[in-house]
Amino acid sequence: MRALQYREIGAAPEVVVVPTPEPGPGEVLLEVTAAGVCHSDIVVMSWPAEGFPYALPLTLGHEGAGTVAALGDGVKGVALGESVAVYGPWGCGRCVKCAAGEENYCLRAVELQISPPGLGAPGAIAEFMIVDDARHLVPLGDLDPVRSVPLTDAGLTPYHAIKRSLPKLTPGSTAVVIGTGGLGHVAVQLLRALTAARVVALDVSEEKLRLARLVGAHETVLSDAEAAGKVKELTGGIGAQAVFDFVGADSTVATAGACAAVEADVVIVGIGGGALPVGFGVLPFEVSVKAPYWGSRDELIEVFDLARSGSVAVHVETFSLDEGPEAYERLHAGTIDGRAVILPNG
Repeated sequence: MRALQYREIGAAPEVVVVPTPEPGPGEVLLEVTAAGVCHSDIVVMSWPAEGFPYALPLTLGHEGAGTVAALGDGVKGVALGESVAVYGPWGCGRCVKCAAGEENYCLRAVELQISPPGLGAPGAIAEFMIVDDARHLVPLGDLDPVRSVPLTDAGLTPYHAIKRSLPKLTPGSTAVVIGTGGLGHVAVQLLRALTAARVVALDVSEEKLRLARLVGAHETVLSDAEAAGKVKELTGGIGAQAVFDFVGADSTVATAGACAAVEADVVIVGIGGGALPVGFGVLPFEVSVKAPYWGSRDELIEVFDLARSGSVAVHVETFSLDEGPEAYERLHAGTIDGRAVILPNG
């Protein structure tokens, strides 16, 4: 089969031919229908050789959807030919977090060397992929896999981040979204669907803010040194009750903190390496700063239900497997409108 692999530190990913895997006991083989391209892959490919955590070559892609092609011994609960999406943050399945469906916070994954597909385990940007357990498959039913596959991360991650702040997003409140790309433009839709808050979107160009307005942002502000002041003006000097930073760089987390109201949530989702100081007098009283990771299995089911109701839809641009390296180049250059999706068998 063909696969898109990161093969050498510092090099661009390559399309290569590798053996088609066969499912072992308890495993499921998927014929991949669609695979999402994520900025976190670019972050991984920017890491130096010293301390690099994954074995190379690595088949990329932690957002995957496909049809069940073969079942290993003992697999139950899925059928051949079924259209499914892959829940990406694999865990041990037995610790207290996994028992609650929160495999994104598995307590033993590091100890047991369990990695998500595309982030240690072979990923979805290939003609076929192995899923380690049927519990990591969520039925798609009538959902289009091409438009739904980004929801496994670009939908699940902002949903998980937003869900815990819902009690604060009452009528009259304000929510700020910093970075309106792959995850952020979904976050805007989720906030509109789930809350009565006024949604203010921040990004670095009018072109990116156009997408934010298209998907429902009430207000848009250029993300620069004046952005926090403009948010304060929009809120009568109070600030926002929840701020979601999907960039996570030093400059954006500083903006996030400066936008926060008393008792606000500041949620740093992006992995840009920034950190927000916390201490008495540093932020408004009782501001909570969180750094969530991905989401739970039941939350992914909830995200798909929102998609079925029409409450959320990902803007996608599709690429063939051969065009996979180009998709990453354009993502790095910031010229993808929404989310890039690769069709390995298209």
